[in-house]
Amino acid sequence: MPVGGLVPQATENPADLVVRNAKIHTGDPSRPAAQAIAVRDGRVLEVGDDHDMAGRIGPATRVVDALGRRVVPGLNDSHLHVIRGGLNYVLELRWDGVRSLRDGLALLREQAARTPKGQWVRVVGGWSAEQFAERRLPTVAELNAAAPDTPVFVLHLYQSAVLNRAALKAAGFDRDTPDLRGGQIVRGRDGEPTGMLLAAPSALILYSTLAKAPVLDGEDKKTSTRHFLRELNRFGLTSAIDAAGGFQNFPDHYATVVELAKAGQLSLRIAYHLFPQTAGQEIADLTRWIGTVRPEDGDEWLRLNGAGENLTWAAADFENFTQPRPQLAADYETEFEKAVRLLMENGWGFRLHATYDETIRRDLAVFERLAAEGLFPAGNRWLFDHAETVTEDSLDRIAALGGALSVQNRLSFQGEAFVRRYGVGAAADAPPIRAMLERGLTVGGGTDATRVSTYNPWVALHWLVSGRSVGDLLLRPPSNRVDRRTALAMFTQAGADLTGEQDVKGILRPGYLGDFTVLTGDYFSVPEPEIAHIESLLTVVGGRVVYAAGEYEGLDEELPPVSPAWSPVAHFGGYRAADPSRRGGVRQAELIGEAVGEADEHLRWRTRQGLASGQENGVFDPCVSL
Repeated sequence: MPVGGLVPQATENPADLVVRNAKIHTGDPSRPAAQAIAVRDGRVLEVGDDHDMAGRIGPATRVVDALGRRVVPGLNDSHLHVIRGGLNYVLELRWDGVRSLRDGLALLREQAARTPKGQWVRVVGGWSAEQFAERRLPTVAELNAAAPDTPVFVLHLYQSAVLNRAALKAAGFDRDTPDLRGGQIVRGRDGEPTGMLLAAPSALILYSTLAKAPVLDGEDKKTSTRHFLRELNRFGLTSAIDAAGGFQNFPDHYATVVELAKAGQLSLRIAYHLFPQTAGQEIADLTRWIGTVRPEDGDEWLRLNGAGENLTWAAADFENFTQPRPQLAADYETEFEKAVRLLMENGWGFRLHATYDETIRRDLAVFERLAAEGLFPAGNRWLFDHAETVTEDSLDRIAALGGALSVQNRLSFQGEAFVRRYGVGAAADAPPIRAMLERGLTVGGGTDATRVSTYNPWVALHWLVSGRSVGDLLLRPPSNRVDRRTALAMFTQAGADLTGEQDVKGILRPGYLGDFTVLTGDYFSVPEPEIAHIESLLTVVGGRVVYAAGEYEGLDEELPPVSPAWSPVAHFGGYRAADPSRRGGVRQAELIGEAVGEADEHLRWRTRQGLASGQENGVFDPCVSL
């Protein structure tokens, strides 16, 4: 955006990019606020007032007027399945941000009509029944009606999946299909699958069914990943720590981001982890990787950060809060200790999926035995992920061993289920964020997207600050919430700490990476409910404009068209942001309208069942009838 009155003056060391007329939160205690920032060769050149930038503007400098908007350091999601998410992004119909099931089914119906034979419509994560006005899942009958012939797979959290008739056939499910261990195929009185799959408690049945759907080819994987990264840039994300995960094999599933990194086409910095995929083969996998790559191999765009989030399958608990806490094998520590010892001896850090304190205590006992031998942590970074029910005693032990934590807003989407099982008191401390911070522990903020939470980090920031779920259930009291500055630091500085990059990113200071975002609303002053609706207008990574909207549209890099052309993303886009005009009182009226629509649909159903005549469309008003 050209800015009148600015005459290029710099003859030496001019900036590549200057953003001025901004309200900059730097995160740097030595200079917490500024008006302008200059970037050269990917690094912050200067942070100061507008007049300080005059000597940084040369003939080729791009000058952007922030128009008084809030600028913050680029966000860093410390637990995001970005590699897996990118490989599938353009194939998925997103219900993230959709406010009613009625709207979600309308999107599904339209997409089914656009989807070619042999392909599936899949709704995978980023939503909860609690966000809908109807507060319920779609039924199998509704999916059959919306898509009679196209396979439809709808995943709901770690709990269940709903499949239509065509998807059951495509997945090969019939009366003779056995249940997978830890999962259930719900069957009707005739013994045939109904279309409901339940995690009981393991989500393996859900993910293995999803894995039967068609996947993208090589070039389309690159395009899908680039569009997913652009979608993350849309919310101000400039970095992410990939937590690996099930069905993410190394090196095969990492090849796409490696190729994009080589071509200079990543728009998000990624630090990745390696996760052994085959039970019983974990030590062999870790040994092979240790001989192939080393932590911190790579550069500022793509680098290995260690192992995890599982080291051995037997040591992993589950996070399906509709089910009781799983009882792990009594002797899992034997192989688990071998894995940890191997990593420590070879200079590898790790992260561990641990939902429950029972798991954390057993893991800590292993670490303490190794520490007594002088083998732990041996200068390596390590952390627990999730930790919803970790106790203060366990936090003290984590601190004593030099550990860290990464918490995610999984209870934004599963909070109601957690309350039903464990009660309001337990939910108030799930996880105990303030207790973590009071011990001086590094606590990164993340989303755990894309199969449960949405990838929108502002929903997670809203959860950290407000303690509320997407269904507006108050989960955490003020004593276990954090202020906005602390929450932002968890999504910026803490993520840099977890990858050992605290000296190069996470704050805006000369010499640090030029990663920042211009926001649609002032995070520090908007009403609390509006935090979840913030987006980026301009996202800059290393001085590159990787996302631009509003007044800045067209300043970012051009992407290839979404492919395949029938992709839900090509037609609907990704996260469905709420129109500001539809919030508040207008939204209340909208909900009334949705309720009326539901009532009409119910009347039609009653008529089809012979329970009503279909003529009950008048209004009964006793004041008029008398």
